[in-house]
Amino acid sequence: MPKVRIKLNSTDIEMLNNICGTIKEIAKKSGITISGPVPLPTKRLKVTTRKSPCGDGTATFDRYEMRIHKRLIDLPANERVLHNIMRLQIPKNVNIKIEMKD
Repeated sequence: MPKVRIKLNSTDIEMLNNICGTIKEIAKKSGITISGPVPLPTKRLKVTTRKSPCGDGTATFDRYEMRIHKRLIDLPANERVLHNIMRLQIPKNVNIKIEMKD
C-alpha cells in the first residue's frame, strides 16, 4: 500500500506542534494509524557580528541564532484524509511538503 510522507519545518516550534497535532487528530478521527510526528535534528544558524558600527573600539560581539525545527509524519495514502490535510490553514512561517512513497 502506498504511503504519504509529510515533512514540516518552522522557526516557531509552537505553531509546528499545533499543525502536527491537528494532522494527528484528522488521522485519528478517520481511523488511520500514523507514525510520527518524529522530531528531526534542529538546525541552528548562527551569526556573530561586532557591536561597534565602525569596527574600532572594544572587541564586543553580538551573537544571533535562528533555530529551524523539523517534524516527519508517515501515514497510509487515503484520499479523504489527504483532502482534509490539504484544506488545513497553514501559517506562513510553517513549511509543509507532502510526497508519495511506495
